[in-house]
This record gives sequence, structure tokens and C-alpha cells, in this order.
Amino acid sequence: MNFLKKYNIIPKSIKYYNIAFTHSSYSHENNLDYNYERLEFLGDAVLELVVTDYLFNKLDVKEGEMSRLRANYVCENALYKYAKEIELSKFIKVGNGEKQSGGQEKKAIMADIFEALIGAIYLDLGYNKAKQFIEEVVFPHIENNEENDFLRDYKSELQEKVQTNKKSVEYELIGESGPAHNKTFEMAVKIDDIVYGTAKAKTKKEAEQMAAKVALDKEVSN
Repeated sequence: MNFLKKYNIIPKSIKYYNIAFTHSSYSHENNLDYNYERLEFLGDAVLELVVTDYLFNKLDVKEGEMSRLRANYVCENALYKYAKEIELSKFIKVGNGEKQSGGQEKKAIMADIFEALIGAIYLDLGYNKAKQFIEEVVFPHIENNEENDFLRDYKSELQEKVQTNKKSVEYELIGESGPAHNKTFEMAVKIDDIVYGTAKAKTKKEAEQMAAKVALDKEVSN
């Protein structure tokens, strides 16, 4: 776990970190009585507190906006990106079956273990050290306004949902407005040539995502 030195984290008790990187499948196969889940619960609370404190003190925005921003920077997609950046997958222990399906690289597992690591740092070295780690890993993304990078991939979700019924999905530009330097695009999503949602946004990509969200909200698989 030499990567921790980069963040000036020198463990006092390595047991917390061993637990943080242990998936339940590994515990089951090796008859261990622990896994990362309790540490994940703790780390989630610490992460939310640190991010909330940052947003409260750094941004002059209303409660609703703070809640939205916090949700985007602690969502699974965000946690997965943080985990990938610090290469947590190298240290994750999963069972053989989970390993064969790429468990060490799965989004949900990597996101959970990132929070478990925060929990381990908190228990081992205290709140200030956990806060310092979060400041170094998470805060740069907030400062760079990267929240759109962590939005749910509604298009992929929609594609997966309709594939079970062997339906086709396509997106169509149905309108655009505004000057060349500040256009607004309106996209429609069609499932088997039937429009299930439309949305407007400043880019076609974002409009497609939001149109897919509209379609998902209509429970298109029914």
C-alpha cells in the first residue's frame, strides 16, 4: 500500500486497511469474519461531512444547490473515478469467482472500497488525516467544476433496459435555436420509431442524456 505515502498517510494499524480492501466474496472463500462493508458505512459519513463543510464554507449557494452538488461529487460514478485515479483495484481482494468476472474493476466495488479506505484512515489516524486525504483526492474535481463528468449515464441505462425486449433505440435532432456561439439543441429519443422523450440542452450529448432520462422515467420496459 505504498500509494498511501503519496498522501502522507503512514498507517499505525495496517489491519484497518486490510479490512477496507477485503470484499465479502474473498471473506467467504477464506473463512474470514470481516469485510469492507462496515468501514464503507463509516467512510461514507466522513466523506459527506467533509464535502458538505467544503461546500458550505466555499460557496455562497442555497441549501438545495449544496445538496445537488454534494450528491454529484459523492455518487457512485464520482467515487469510481477517485478510486481509479489512485489505482485502488491493485489492492482489492475478491474471491475467485468474482475475480473471473473482473470484480476488482467493477464500478460498485471500487466505489465502495474508496469509502471503506476513508473509514480506515479515519479509524487509524483520525478525522483530520481523513479530511486531508479527501481534500487531495476529491476537492480538485470540485474546484474544476467536473460534476457533469459524474452524471448518471442515462443513455446506457436506457439501452440496457430496452435490450431485454429486443427493441431499438435511436436519437434524433428535432430542433436547434440561438446564435452559433450559444446554440440550444433539442433531441428526441425513439424506441422502435416511437418518441419516448425529448429534451433541450447546450450540447447534443447532454440533450440525448436528458431525453433518455425522460424515457426511463416513463418505464419504457413495461
